[in-house]
Amino acid sequence: MYDPLIMRLLLAVSLFVGLGCSSAPPEPEESAGESGPIVVEAEAFDRQTETDTRRWYVVSADTQPPTDLRDVDPPHAELASGSAYLEILPDTRTNHDEELIHGENFTNEPGKLAILEYDLDFADPGRYFVWVSAYSTGPEDNGIHVGLDDEWPDSGQRMQWCEGKDAWTWASKQRTEEVHCGVPGLIFLDVETPGPHVVRFSMREDGFEFDRFALTTDPDFDPAAL
Repeated sequence: MYDPLIMRLLLAVSLFVGLGCSSAPPEPEESAGESGPIVVEAEAFDRQTETDTRRWYVVSADTQPPTDLRDVDPPHAELASGSAYLEILPDTRTNHDEELIHGENFTNEPGKLAILEYDLDFADPGRYFVWVSAYSTGPEDNGIHVGLDDEWPDSGQRMQWCEGKDAWTWASKQRTEEVHCGVPGLIFLDVETPGPHVVRFSMREDGFEFDRFALTTDPDFDPAAL
């Protein structure tokens, strides 16, 4: 007796055998060995230390820093990712006419003031370029340092913003003696082993406003897609 269902099953089996069912499945495609960027909200830090002189405060619609701390610019939470960001306060030096006090409202030495720590798990070792989204309103709130674990490498010092004032702006530039507005490609962390590491940010100038950061092994990374 002719049974259409049985005939269809026999045809499917023969096609499967003919295509070679014993062969291994094809390898999944990879994007040139690059993994996607690690993107972290600034306010999602695990710890902050060295807070006696300056500290980071969450700014959002529901959370405001103490009103007795000097802060000359209005909040920008509605424009920030997740409607929240961090700011180093008090902000006592907003322009060149106000006194610069080393170790208080400025430090060119990383790891001394207002440190944020983020516990991250790296799937792969490698060189990770560091991008930060910051909001700068003047000439003295546009610098920060970044480090890894207990190290503050030269490649993480003096992150600098000049362009993109009065807006959340991504940048990955290092201030140098020759180029004060920063050189692209010089801010990075070398992760030597996979697994847990601590990414750390520390104050360079008070009043710095910090929305989020990205770590990428791609030297041509474009943060516009974030």
